[in-house]
Amino acid sequence: MGLKVVVAPDKFAGTLTAAEAASAMAEGWSRARPGDRVLAVPMADGGEGTLAVVEAAVPGSRRVPVEVADARGRAIQAAWLRLPDGRALVESAQATGLSRLDPADRDPLRTTSYGVGQLLRSAAAAGATEIVVGLGGSATVDGGAGMVTALGHRLLRADGNGVKVGGRWVREVARAVPGPPLGVPVVAATDVTNPLLGPVGAAPVFGPQKGADAAGVALLAEGLASFADVVERDLPGGPWRDVPGAGAAGGIGFALLAFAGARMVPGAAAIAALGGLERALEGADVVVTGEGALDASSAAGKAPTHVLARGRAAGARVLAVAGSVRDGAGAAFDAVAALGPDGFLRPAALVSERTAALAAALGRGDA
Repeated sequence: MGLKVVVAPDKFAGTLTAAEAASAMAEGWSRARPGDRVLAVPMADGGEGTLAVVEAAVPGSRRVPVEVADARGRAIQAAWLRLPDGRALVESAQATGLSRLDPADRDPLRTTSYGVGQLLRSAAAAGATEIVVGLGGSATVDGGAGMVTALGHRLLRADGNGVKVGGRWVREVARAVPGPPLGVPVVAATDVTNPLLGPVGAAPVFGPQKGADAAGVALLAEGLASFADVVERDLPGGPWRDVPGAGAAGGIGFALLAFAGARMVPGAAAIAALGGLERALEGADVVVTGEGALDASSAAGKAPTHVLARGRAAGARVLAVAGSVRDGAGAAFDAVAALGPDGFLRPAALVSERTAALAAALGRGDA
């Protein structure tokens, strides 16, 4: 009798969606071991592509289109996902995604999270019983200030006027005036554990990825520190700056904690629960996961690390295919295959080939 094999990769950023990666893995495995039963469960951890993964996994879910502002304030079409149980899934990257901007427009001193607030308002107005917000892949480092403004809270300068949206102007916030509550429980699902401030905070870690130079990073860090001081002075329930994940999506995590009373959870675990990973793992002999890069950051809440833990708990061997493997991140898996330097030229073919090689090695007893 053949093995039960679960393929559960995240996206290979910029080259393959999670569904495309899962399809390539399943094809490669089945080619090498046609007698095995292969089940594809694409994964996500809250970042870009989360909506598509959950939509495909949950029968009866439905996209709700919304016109929102992108990270540069331009009107775009985005969507949130209505789940059959009444909950809503909001992917912040639908509005503020870095991939939605041309390289010339990537400037966290100007980008805003305003569109995320519009998605939240839409989901709440539609009667969602709970909103799960996927954080990741954003183009912003505004501490969630734009989102807060869109939700009806007021961020005021010392002269009483409103603060402009965008990372550059966050440091001008002198007073935070709470608006009407969202009225819906919020769960923030994040793939990182970074706090808002400090050497591993939102500005120094994510600012350069989103287009900030050294001077810009310093300005953003100064603004976020000042913003945190004001918010934690004017709102009850803090402090929130040091909560793991507060720095997610350029500080949107912090704003959700402070202004929406959000509960912070690991993104991969939240999306796995929605997508049915645990059911798929029942009786699994082998699990194959992966993403664009396995590295030191993978242990901070990325999907492959969660799949590894759950696969181990199910008693399965866990293998991985990744674009690259660095920092000893592959040591925890039973076997790992990297795509190599040509991986981004023909990624689907190489994912299939590397998976087939892992399957063949397993048959020989090498994996």
